[in-house]
Amino acid sequence: MFGPVAAVRDLSLNVRRGEFLTILGPSGSGKTTTLMLLAGFTAPTKGDILIAGNSVAAVPSHRRDQGVVFQSYALFPHLTVRRNLEFPLEMRGIKATERTTRVDRILKRVHLVDFAGRLPSQLSGGQQQRVALARALIADPPILLLDEPLGALDRNLREQMQGEIKSLHKEFGITTVCVTHDQEEALTLSDRIVVMREGRIEQTGTPEALYDRPATRFVANFLGEANILDNPGFTLELAATQPPCTLAMIRPERICVAPVRRTKRADADQRQSVVGIVDDMTYAGPLRKYRVRVARSMLVVREHVASGQEIFRPGDEVQLEWLRSDVRFVAA
Repeated sequence: MFGPVAAVRDLSLNVRRGEFLTILGPSGSGKTTTLMLLAGFTAPTKGDILIAGNSVAAVPSHRRDQGVVFQSYALFPHLTVRRNLEFPLEMRGIKATERTTRVDRILKRVHLVDFAGRLPSQLSGGQQQRVALARALIADPPILLLDEPLGALDRNLREQMQGEIKSLHKEFGITTVCVTHDQEEALTLSDRIVVMREGRIEQTGTPEALYDRPATRFVANFLGEANILDNPGFTLELAATQPPCTLAMIRPERICVAPVRRTKRADADQRQSVVGIVDDMTYAGPLRKYRVRVARSMLVVREHVASGQEIFRPGDEVQLEWLRSDVRFVAA
């Protein structure tokens, strides 16, 4: 509780040993508060926190033996890279010879051997991030907590560090809980994703399950783009009976765009075909995104750019097709 406001409510979450779990949600969803509870920086108003069956709700953060990586990295600015890595080992009473061995090993692993004598201010953002990760891992903590770990990096560095974090997790096998609002980051890194909304868990599952089979309209829209086919203005052909109190949904990449003159596919009986007018086309490198007006609906279509591909412009009449089995049903 923060005054009268409950930042997290009715939260029941089980993290499996060795898994990479990401808590995903918009600002104000309660994801950061959940991480602060796990780290010991915030005490729960009610309930308990168990690690390996032992209650740690009343245990202060410095006694929980957890590695934490913050968005701001929180490196000691006056200490070199080597001294930043030695510090958590000193606090645990590790002998000097063992400290040197561990630091040398982790520096090599994160490709920072040549930067050991530098201060954080002399490093790039990606290098600082690797130091922060190395410092969190060097004491072999049972749990690693990541708070928006890639939020301060540009796109290219984020993609590089996603691969680095995934590789480190696979190598060390440490139970990892990551908080982010970045959907791509969550899909790339996670074994499981927890989507939060207004202090509660909206849905939990593997990245594939959440993206392909979202339970609610919120999850469908938050985890990627979704065409919600609610009273679309044309008859919706479905492969299964639509459950009551649900909305039909299809992902933009599941829709094919083509000229109206296109001949029918061999599996036309498994597909729905509609005609619409291109409202907008956006080129985004490897992808081309169309917004197509079909009856009362504006459908979003995403296709991978390929050589020889026909490009449609605003005002063009096009045919949209999709497999009826690709339509999903979500709670409103």
